[in-house]
Amino acid sequence: MLTKKEQRLRRARQTRIRIAQQGVARLTVSRTNLHIYASVISGDGSKVLASASTAEADVRKELGATGKGGNANAAQLIGKRIAEKAKAAGVEKVAFDRAGFAFHGRVKALAEAAREAGLQF
Repeated sequence: MLTKKEQRLRRARQTRIRIAQQGVARLTVSRTNLHIYASVISGDGSKVLASASTAEADVRKELGATGKGGNANAAQLIGKRIAEKAKAAGVEKVAFDRAGFAFHGRVKALAEAAREAGLQF
């Protein structure tokens, strides 16, 4: 029997194979109970071009006294930040890699915020 993590990674594998064939940069998302992380990885998978997370000190300040990184508001903030950083690195088009997480809640909030900020996927 597969563990919860193994099931998620199994779901993620097929998506990553498909994205690798496209040869475009990928926006990958990871989440824990406390934080959400996003990275833009180059088309060949060799370099992280931009990253943002709720674990960063200035993001925690921006989130206020609660500093909660495990909610949809925090995910929207990270979506906006990753889009800005990616554009600064010269990346406009990405493939969205939800890493086996359901496209719902925080993952969806991050994706929509990144789209609004100008990333295309």
